[in-house]
Amino acid sequence: MSNSSSNIVIHWFRQDLRLADNPGLYEANAQGKVLPVYILDDENAGDWKMGAASRVWLHDSLAKLDQSLSGHLKLFVGDALKILPQLVKDIGAEAVHWNRCYEPWRIARDEKIKKSLRDMGIDVQSHNGSLLWEPWTISKKDGTPYKVFTPYFKKGCLGAPEPRAPIARPNRISYAKPGKLNGEVALEAMNLEPEIRWDKSIRDAWRVGEDAASDALETFVQDNLHQYKKGRDFPASGATSRLSPHLHFGEISPQQVWGRIRREEAHAGSSDLQHFMSELGWREFSYYLLFHWPTLPDKPFNEKFKAFPWRNAKRPLQKWQRGQTGFPIIDAGMRELWQTGYMHNRVRMVAASFLVKNQLLHWRHGEAWF
Repeated sequence: MSNSSSNIVIHWFRQDLRLADNPGLYEANAQGKVLPVYILDDENAGDWKMGAASRVWLHDSLAKLDQSLSGHLKLFVGDALKILPQLVKDIGAEAVHWNRCYEPWRIARDEKIKKSLRDMGIDVQSHNGSLLWEPWTISKKDGTPYKVFTPYFKKGCLGAPEPRAPIARPNRISYAKPGKLNGEVALEAMNLEPEIRWDKSIRDAWRVGEDAASDALETFVQDNLHQYKKGRDFPASGATSRLSPHLHFGEISPQQVWGRIRREEAHAGSSDLQHFMSELGWREFSYYLLFHWPTLPDKPFNEKFKAFPWRNAKRPLQKWQRGQTGFPIIDAGMRELWQTGYMHNRVRMVAASFLVKNQLLHWRHGEAWF
């Protein structure tokens, strides 16, 4: 549909808190006057709602995003199934765009929202702004999904078409200006920050937002990418990218990261670059498995672990959480996590292995703490 000065088009921000390489925002801006919206939907998330540290990051990321949107971001709290259709009615929006998410609860909710809006005669479009290869685009020759990473990545992903090039940041966004909206809240009213202010030390360690994500990528490419293959194995080396939270909240897209690594590969290729690109592949694989086996958060991937005799022991769990196990590398990692919100990948692997294999405590205790 062509741009019309009278069309109001909603872009629903989710895990895409950026302006550059944002397909949903790009298409909404091409279609009419944009109303940028974010909905904190704990009701549909249920047990999978964000933890406290993630909420602190989200608070600061939304603040940065609103600055980039010249103060036009509209915030809501509650059930998106109710909020979005009502918002469409209130402002007379003709279309809604969003970038897809892949967790089971989000897929189920989004399908209902899409049907509800289309039943109202609204143009609804979803886009890929979060993955290099969406789960349904990669399969074995017999059409079934992969279960093992190496063939998934080498045969499936690298044998598929190259990920699309990033989309440029809009030169200009034409905003809808409906005034104060029913149900709209201020950022502070979302209660994303903790009442007891334990967050100071992690905020001191964080740089949040789209610009920070772009800087982190460039710093990694210039300083650490070419020593990544060996350097990533040593927690003290600082050779990792630190891009994980930026990718999770969508402050940078995997297409932007992949494209930058490809440019560096053309300039000065090495096995370090290939190793880092395979790490991006692991991120893809986790979403791939979750899409094809949506019971993964609740049931073991391997059926034989259904009856595994997990221990129910509070004291060992508390010592692990507090970094008091007596094993220096585990304790250092757990304390770093508490103070900075970060733990090196290799230390995460050791800490997780200790919890599950040595202490025989259910992995979901670890998931809940992280």
